[in-house]
Amino acid sequence: MSERLSTGHAVSSRSRFKRSFPRRLALALAALLLVAAGWVGWMAYTVLSFEDVQPQTVTDTGIVLGAALWNDRPSPALRERLNRAAELLREGKFRTIIVSGGLDPGASLTEAEGMRNYLLEQGIAPEAVLLEGESTTTYENLLFSKRVMEQHGLHSATIVTHEYHAARALDIASYVGIDPPAVSGAATEVLSLAYHHNREILALSKWKLDKLLMGMGLSPL
Repeated sequence: MSERLSTGHAVSSRSRFKRSFPRRLALALAALLLVAAGWVGWMAYTVLSFEDVQPQTVTDTGIVLGAALWNDRPSPALRERLNRAAELLREGKFRTIIVSGGLDPGASLTEAEGMRNYLLEQGIAPEAVLLEGESTTTYENLLFSKRVMEQHGLHSATIVTHEYHAARALDIASYVGIDPPAVSGAATEVLSLAYHHNREILALSKWKLDKLLMGMGLSPL
């Protein structure tokens, strides 16, 4: 008799579990979606609400983060960053410019070389432009530019990029030890902000994960 009761109880428990499983799964998925939505919302707010950090600060150098060259010439978007850096240099916000960017596939010049050539055409003195021509990511831009700073005895920097990119650039600059960095974001008239804002939300999310992994001694994604 007791064996039949035990068997019946087990069957009843399995039945209740089967009935409740879809509900539990739905709740778990809903919780996951809420967390994901909250994360995306936070990343979007970080990107969209960013303002220049210490835009009036005078630093030793400005670091211009590279972008594409078109036929070995800076693209219209990259020219916006370079024009902003040249403007800040002339205003006395820094005394040198580090142009940062490696070799794109199919290009004959590194991004840094193309950027330097453009700045010289704008009347910037050759001795004021320093090159970092190995990087292929924003993280490498800033890590390798810090090495250039150390080689030239430069201790502070203003990161020059686009507004949509500035929050991630600031976080990476702090992570690699450019501290405290200033950041100046150039406005754009040539890029699709809808596309770049969405892309940057994903890129910032990836950077947050990469930073966590590196902090644990693991390789980034």
